[in-house]
Amino acid sequence: MRLIKHPVLCNYYVTYRCNATCDFCDIWEKPSPYVRAEQVARNLDDLVKLGVKVVDFTGGEPLLHRELATLLRLAKERGLITTVTTNGLLYPKRAEELRGLVDMLHFSLDYADAVRHDAARGVACYDKVMESLEITKSLGERPDILMTVFPENLSDISFIYEQITLPRGLMLILNPAFDYGGLGVAASQQEEALAQMSRWGRQPGVYLNEGFIALRRDGGNQIARPVCKAASSTVVISPQNELVMPCYHLGTTSFPIGDSLYSLYTSTQIREQIALEGRHAACQGCVINCYMQPSFAVELNKYWWKALPGTLKYNHMKGTWKQLLPGRSKPARAD
Repeated sequence: MRLIKHPVLCNYYVTYRCNATCDFCDIWEKPSPYVRAEQVARNLDDLVKLGVKVVDFTGGEPLLHRELATLLRLAKERGLITTVTTNGLLYPKRAEELRGLVDMLHFSLDYADAVRHDAARGVACYDKVMESLEITKSLGERPDILMTVFPENLSDISFIYEQITLPRGLMLILNPAFDYGGLGVAASQQEEALAQMSRWGRQPGVYLNEGFIALRRDGGNQIARPVCKAASSTVVISPQNELVMPCYHLGTTSFPIGDSLYSLYTSTQIREQIALEGRHAACQGCVINCYMQPSFAVELNKYWWKALPGTLKYNHMKGTWKQLLPGRSKPARAD
């Protein structure tokens, strides 16, 4: 049963450029412009009209965008919840200007030691994450550690939790790895690995969407009866100011937005694209987290129930639920 019929999330790619070369990602290989603030302002107005509540300014590396603080402020002025995920390389230089503008700030950290983490990311960023955590503490920010979990780093969860996040009162987000188009390494489908992630997910200060685990146990999205609601729950905007359908990772079709995202998204051609969500041949077996999470949020099914405890846990710890109350959107800093 569909609970929410409008999109709830926007994945806004401010650029595909990246200062890392992660071995499980191909975004950094793509040539890319940077989004323009005037375009973003128009699109944010339309996202609010469409019912979107959260905007994820993503990339590539979003901190490469020199006007990221401006983009975040535009979103906050419109009452949107903001999120940014970064490798940490540029955060120490930009921390002050971003202060108070990111509701969910995630630092990527996948291994317990710099040698392996930096090798996987293709750049020395482990120490920058550690430096960034100290800076956020001094600024009163409460970031999260986002750990992409592979079969080979399951044993690193303990160190990152016990030595990095728990002592600082931070949330550790476990993000099971996924494979698409032959890139990256899929999270282990072995029951013991899934069970181990679930056990960690029950620890205080650890967030895991149990829907991700259940979906993997079920063999992923099934095109005959799709779980994925990517196109109707998530608006994907490219650096070229295009609406990407049905999702970034499949990205079979892009539509120029022009001056009205709202008119485009509510058009017949996009309705036809939405009708195909989760039903493309490439959607078979898909477990891509960034589209399954909003999919679980808009339809009442077993995955909604599986996701609920972790969602409540995260929102209670972060307090983001308060911003969804009428008149309680977080104002942007004037300075």
